[in-house]
Amino acid sequence: MGKIRKIEQLTHNPFLNLYDLSVENRLGNPGKYYVASRAKTVKELELVTKQQEPDGVIIYSLYGEKRDRVVLIRQYRYSIDNYIYEFPAGLVEPGEDYHASAVREMREETGLTLHPIKVDTIFEKPYYTTIGMTDECCGTVYGYADGEISSDLLEDSEEIEVVLADREEVRRILREERVAEVCSHMLLHFLHDEDPFAFLHANDAADEA
Repeated sequence: MGKIRKIEQLTHNPFLNLYDLSVENRLGNPGKYYVASRAKTVKELELVTKQQEPDGVIIYSLYGEKRDRVVLIRQYRYSIDNYIYEFPAGLVEPGEDYHASAVREMREETGLTLHPIKVDTIFEKPYYTTIGMTDECCGTVYGYADGEISSDLLEDSEEIEVVLADREEVRRILREERVAEVCSHMLLHFLHDEDPFAFLHANDAADEA
């Protein structure tokens, strides 16, 4: 098993920082590894605390009386200098439950009201996004959305178009557009199942059996 010998914080930014790790691999050879983290200090890094806390939340929600449209955002990202389709998402504020974060972020990014549904923790617990480069992990909140689309609460740094996509549009997006990885997997459920949230109830059926 590898070992971490030293950690140096290279940046001091409010939302994302880079850490330089002096490491020793499984053969005892020294090396370097870089970790991007939402942690503001070395003491807050998960590799130090050994505690997994959700940095952010991802929101998978259905819209409309028939619940036959999914709420997506088409957002400009500097990292690719282009637009990408994602689920609404955002950072969890200190002391905030990520279910509450989901309601807040949905309102801020889309103007819509999210009504979360209760699911087994296997579906919503925080999972890591890109573990090869960051310790970031995000919880997922599922629910139904209603209301009117609005951009009134967007920050100046956010360039977001809200898309209420039916199955035909989702197929087009998956074929033709840039799509965030987590979002793409969930959209396959949306296409496949008559009830897009059917997979959330799989454990209930197993328990009854």
